[in-house]
Amino acid sequence: MPEPYSIKTAQSVLDDLRERLVRTRWPDQIDGAGWDYGTESGYLQDLCAYWANGYDWRSAEQRLNEWPHFLTTIDGTGLHFIHARSTHAGAIPLLLTHGWPGSIVEFLGVIGPLVDPPAHGGDAADAFDVVCPSLPGYAWSGPTRQRGWDVRRVADALAALMTELGYERFGAQGGDWGGLLTSQLGAYHAHRLLGIHLNLVITPPPTEADMAGLSEAELAALGRMAAFQRTEFGYQAIQGTKPQSLAYGLNDSPAGLAGWIVEKFRTWSDCGGDVERAFSRDDLLTNIMAYWVTGTIGSSTRLYYESMKGGAFPVPDIRVSAPTGVAVFPKEIFSPPRRWVENHYHLCHWSELPRGGHFAAMEQPALFVEDVRAFFRLFRSEV
Repeated sequence: MPEPYSIKTAQSVLDDLRERLVRTRWPDQIDGAGWDYGTESGYLQDLCAYWANGYDWRSAEQRLNEWPHFLTTIDGTGLHFIHARSTHAGAIPLLLTHGWPGSIVEFLGVIGPLVDPPAHGGDAADAFDVVCPSLPGYAWSGPTRQRGWDVRRVADALAALMTELGYERFGAQGGDWGGLLTSQLGAYHAHRLLGIHLNLVITPPPTEADMAGLSEAELAALGRMAAFQRTEFGYQAIQGTKPQSLAYGLNDSPAGLAGWIVEKFRTWSDCGGDVERAFSRDDLLTNIMAYWVTGTIGSSTRLYYESMKGGAFPVPDIRVSAPTGVAVFPKEIFSPPRRWVENHYHLCHWSELPRGGHFAAMEQPALFVEDVRAFFRLFRSEV
């Protein structure tokens, strides 16, 4: 059964972190290079100097601990989660799932409005009980210890968690891995799902018929997707084939870890090239700290290896029959045409948002919350 948990990092871990940051051996960078080679050196050095001398992890811990945390064991592995119950009648149980290189930190700005809408200018009729887990192998769930923790097994574990909490029927929301996991739930646990809401939706490879009749906007989106696959998939290739080789450097060097993660937040977000236009410096570091203080960057990347090896990546091999809502944020890394989504999902809601990218809940919390509310209003009578 779940046991209450509080995030509390030993001071020795923080002292060691600062020493490593101060002693970073910085690589050279070609004169005039920007972010085209990867994370730009000047930016990362400034970020790490702030991390060592200005960033306050204890305040971040306090913010995280404003919500009730728990630990349990599912299918032989540890699972950490926030369980924020609403006080409002008719609240829908909502499983809120992050991806890589994110964490529960992505959702700190949306849990409150989802759980207690009136306190944030909303209607009590839109309330949710939020269950927000750290994925197996991520952050406070601790590392996985067995082979086989692919996307299908993780989805089954999340369904088991909801059973353990007494929720036979529930809603689910996710982006990145969270979107893939939520799609797995919508396919293989459809009878338990009121509905699923996705801010990243993946479809099977298109057929010749799928390519016919696409609009100029849809063709442009596919062009951006193709460019992303050509230039931005290196991380996925190494994490899906040799994650252990990568883990030695990322688990040992905080500057290396920050360089690996921050570049993704910059490239995948709606920031116009300035990552701190979309995220505060503190929030970027708090998300990185979720990996650093728990030593789980290596086990987090194994989800790619296990899923690619097990053939469960990236989409369910059956139709997703749970009612599905999709929020399309303009700078999302993958945005298939609506018709393709309709072919593989029971699509009930489709919205195109004016701004935001891959980390939707963190970038645009108000837009994210309102779209989640709008979709699940379709199912309030079923609670």
